[in-house]
Amino acid sequence: MRPYRPLVSNPHILTVLGNYWKRKLDTRRYPVEERLYQTEPQVQVLVLTQRPEGEPLGELVLVHGLEGSGASGYMLTMAQAALEAGYVVNRFHMRSCGGTEHLSNTLYHAGMTGDLRSVLQRFRQQGRAPVHLVGYSLGGNVVLKLAGELGVEAQSLTASVCAVSTPIDLAAGARRLGARSNWIYERRFVRRMRRRVVATGHFTEEQLKPARSLFEFDDRFTARHFGFQGAEHYYETQSSRRFLQHIRIPTLFIQAKDDIFVPFEIYDEPVLRQNPWIRFLATEHGGHLGFLSRVRPRFWLDHVVLEWIEEVASFPKPQVVSR
Repeated sequence: MRPYRPLVSNPHILTVLGNYWKRKLDTRRYPVEERLYQTEPQVQVLVLTQRPEGEPLGELVLVHGLEGSGASGYMLTMAQAALEAGYVVNRFHMRSCGGTEHLSNTLYHAGMTGDLRSVLQRFRQQGRAPVHLVGYSLGGNVVLKLAGELGVEAQSLTASVCAVSTPIDLAAGARRLGARSNWIYERRFVRRMRRRVVATGHFTEEQLKPARSLFEFDDRFTARHFGFQGAEHYYETQSSRRFLQHIRIPTLFIQAKDDIFVPFEIYDEPVLRQNPWIRFLATEHGGHLGFLSRVRPRFWLDHVVLEWIEEVASFPKPQVVSR
């Protein structure tokens, strides 16, 4: 895979630039099909689909991060690159995200895999599976956890999984986000979480006001809403690191060592070396989802993901498929 040459070395600058850099998605050449999938009673999730010109090589399903949507920058440029390469692209929205608060009777959480699984099963019924899953940040935790939950069964739904800038240990990620150096980012996340949750009608602004950190928000609202004992219980049970040993499909991690939200030491997991289905790509720089390159192509990440997907067809399948 092509090496990463960062636009700058400062991880905070890369993270901010990666978020605000102008992105383009050609919706005239590749019209957007909006479809709602009912995954549970009183729950619908939105999927935005675009098709390439000519016969597609396959399909990608992109899963956004915390408080993101199909309009997140990393989703747009990945979709554009994949469409130009000949793939159908599906931008999956977690429940209540991307303006769909009124379509769900619950919130979403970092380990909620049921909605994505339901959509993939529908794809299989339509003859569209297996697809390539690409998850970003919290979305990376979701796709990895789903792959681990399914084990060998995942092979009929997913051709490969790619997880980018992923907090496989949610508690460690929450602690890092709560660090003094990240206060401005945490405040932004919490503010956006409040707005979305108020829009669902489950809580009022006054009820949410005491939660000033991600941990407090998850402890008082997310965890309780889903029946967890608190934030620690929620993080422990929903972190994808608990499920990595069961993954049985080609899986790629892409992680910057200087990620400002995800401490790199959480990847010191023996299973990342022992599970033959997993490949780990670490870069010295990149911040959090900030893989802007000083050489063309500017959006290095998108092209590395496509290189990975192209390799999957000839990926040497490990001999042991279950254990």
